[in-house]
Amino acid sequence: MTTSETLIAFNDAITRADLGALGALVAPDHVFIDPAGHEVRGKDDVLAAWRGFFAAFPGYKNVFEDIHAEGAHAMIRGHSVCDDPRLAGPALWRVEVIEDAVTVWHVMEDTEENRRSIGL
Repeated sequence: MTTSETLIAFNDAITRADLGALGALVAPDHVFIDPAGHEVRGKDDVLAAWRGFFAAFPGYKNVFEDIHAEGAHAMIRGHSVCDDPRLAGPALWRVEVIEDAVTVWHVMEDTEENRRSIGL
């Protein structure tokens, strides 16, 4: 799969709250970084975090509007949909994919500074 195909499949698994599909796409050394800069590292810890997230925020999804992929790196602009307003609204993602597995999933606020920092 291409980087774009992998990250879209990863996001589709998030939309479906499908831990099995996520597990197939998460690299063993995966790093998840939330907008506040908190990190979760390692496949088992990341999947445990997603399990809790899906339980706390059913129906959460990301809608990608622009994907810019180059090699293993991708920058995405879009928005999140959630009943909890803290998690709904514009967002940016920085993603790294190696060998059909997501190694970095970094969610950021959609600010001009963050757009510049990821090359959008």
